[in-house]
Amino acid sequence: MSVGRAEDAPSRVLRLGRPASLEITLKLQRRGPGDPTHRRDGPLWFRATRTPEGPALVKLLLAGDTVSARAWGAGADWALDQLPRLAGAGDEAAAEFVPRPEHAPLVAAHRRWPHYRVGATDAAFEALAPACIEQVVTGKEAFRAWRLLVTEYGEPAPGPARDPGSPAYGMRIPPEPEVWARIPSWTFLAAGVEERRSRSLVRAARRAAAVERTLGRPSAEVDRALRSLPGVGPWTSAEVRQRAHGDADAWSIGDYHVGKQITYALLGEALDDDACLELLEPYRGHRFRVQTLLSLTAPAPPRRGPRMTLPTHTPYATRGRS
Repeated sequence: MSVGRAEDAPSRVLRLGRPASLEITLKLQRRGPGDPTHRRDGPLWFRATRTPEGPALVKLLLAGDTVSARAWGAGADWALDQLPRLAGAGDEAAAEFVPRPEHAPLVAAHRRWPHYRVGATDAAFEALAPACIEQVVTGKEAFRAWRLLVTEYGEPAPGPARDPGSPAYGMRIPPEPEVWARIPSWTFLAAGVEERRSRSLVRAARRAAAVERTLGRPSAEVDRALRSLPGVGPWTSAEVRQRAHGDADAWSIGDYHVGKQITYALLGEALDDDACLELLEPYRGHRFRVQTLLSLTAPAPPRRGPRMTLPTHTPYATRGRS
């Protein structure tokens, strides 16, 4: 990895020696197209994050096997030093993954994306906060609540996010845990987050230091630690481990769609999570990798019911996009 520094901000150039799959990771981190913490502009990605050293805005250019990055803010150097992990450098098990020949869609997906690596943000609470908001609701509803709350309670991202002429203009840093813990219940309700979800988030915010201490620990230990928090179950734990810890085995068990999508792709029939668990058992250690690869290429099961509609009765309902 070579290092360069411009007058206004530090930079890095990361050469991976393989085609970069970082865009897959960034899409997973972004909570919908209106997410104020992640933005795409053509070949550029912007990521606003809170590091142990302070806020940072990172600009990423992905080109073949090279990732060029520049960062602003107190956490700029930390964010750039963490870039290899974000790009999947910690996913050493990827070379051991071999799809079973009878699972043709997975074989095809792996052939198309042989260099896919599971990235890690090393920001555990930053992954847990939106996961709490996303529990048991549609993605669109959760993304809307995340956008509204981060816009109101997050702080402006540094650097070009404050320049009206920049594609990063208006981006926000996610709120600190102390801020999440002080948001009134009625404000959560106004954003469409009912008490059960907001209570889980507020309680987790009060244990944010313990959540961060899960980084670098074995997957099973992390899962137990996260699920010891009130309101955090298998699905929420998996969503955090996928993003923050780079856990290639943390498939989204309990998700309304994922088990059906995996079984439909591999068996031609949309089945429940018990059937999916049995189907994925030979891939233990790589179950999230299987989930991701299939999501990139395999067809989803046909819809057999009406779409859920978003609530329109909250004070936030007419503010911004939904």
